[in-house]
Amino acid sequence: GDLEGVIQNLDHLQELGVNGIYFCPIFKSPSTHKYDTTDYFEIDPQFGDKATFRRLVKEAHQRGMKIILDAVFNHCGWEFPQWQNVLKYGEQSTYKDWFHIRKFPLIENDFDPLTQPGGLNYDAFAFAQNMPKLNTENPEVIDYFLEVGRYWIREFDIDGWRLDVSNEVDHTFWRLFRNAVREVKKDVYILGEVWHDSQPWLNGDQFDAVMNYPLGDAILNYVAQNKINSSQFVVAINKVLTDYAKNVNEAAFNLLDSHDTQRLLTVCGGNKKKALLAYTLLMTQAGTPCIYYGSEIGLDGGADPLCRKCMIWDKDSQDREMFDYLKQLIHLRKTYKALSSSELEWIQASDTGSYLIFKKQLNDEIIYVILNNNNKSQLINLSSLPEGVYTELLTNTEVSMKATLPVKPYTAWILKKI
Repeated sequence: GDLEGVIQNLDHLQELGVNGIYFCPIFKSPSTHKYDTTDYFEIDPQFGDKATFRRLVKEAHQRGMKIILDAVFNHCGWEFPQWQNVLKYGEQSTYKDWFHIRKFPLIENDFDPLTQPGGLNYDAFAFAQNMPKLNTENPEVIDYFLEVGRYWIREFDIDGWRLDVSNEVDHTFWRLFRNAVREVKKDVYILGEVWHDSQPWLNGDQFDAVMNYPLGDAILNYVAQNKINSSQFVVAINKVLTDYAKNVNEAAFNLLDSHDTQRLLTVCGGNKKKALLAYTLLMTQAGTPCIYYGSEIGLDGGADPLCRKCMIWDKDSQDREMFDYLKQLIHLRKTYKALSSSELEWIQASDTGSYLIFKKQLNDEIIYVILNNNNKSQLINLSSLPEGVYTELLTNTEVSMKATLPVKPYTAWILKKI
């Protein structure tokens, strides 16, 4: 939809328990995906105008929700005025150094596809002709995009930037960017898109967090696709937690699907119980869990563009069971801070039974999470848990601790000792 549509449906997000909205690019662009920006200081008219966006931010803030915009500073679009100037004036263009141009003409018809993909004599994102790569070492480019970063915070009070393809942008630029936006709002959230090891960006001088694809991959490999067993999952999560400092893990942007991937329900082969179990793991880890729009009501979809289908607003066509379960998980996460703590202890990891028991703790608050990642019900041995009476938080029922606990297929128990 558009910005007005988001405003009209903030109640849906508030009911779910959302406290932040990350938008893919909303700036002027000729494409559907909007990652080929024409004007970084204008909102695309397909979405609305600046007055509507300003109202959206204000109404979101009144509901306790933060707003994050997508910063596409690695490359621009074909219609970006500075690039159009290069196309018109060639080597005489005053903007030729804004880009990574090897020689003119910019495009050749006779070329070697191995050494010169697409015949391009300039660098472009994914070798796409219409998305020339920006030279973020150029002082003029630096000044331009630092002002973009400041402008949307200063004029519209946004709360964060998600930095597209951030691993391909100069480190010095990101250091300058952090300083520039923090001068306007000291607690602005800076989130990088990096799919591999991200430590060089997380030393306190560039990003606050990155999109935590390794965590999501571990959960998907374990629950959705059965590619790894319980022990291997534990190793994968431990690697995620030990790759970075504690404060970094606590700010990580955790996700299971996005505009760049297949949707969770599709990866789970349409198995809703698997999807909900994956969300249970996501919501019981340190960091900031993110739900891709529509996944909370059972929206499916394959690889791009199928993952970007329209939201279903007819409640009769929504999976309200998924919505209610996620709403409950979010409520529990907010209520019991141990669930979002980085203090995690593995109690049991059964490869034969494909189940897990782990403990989350924050100060004196202790919670045990039990997951049956199995297509059959089974009795899970609980002899390693302290004796006593527990509250099962998902159902708000009391459980007297016994030697075993019957757990249905792809089901979780979240227990807090009374």
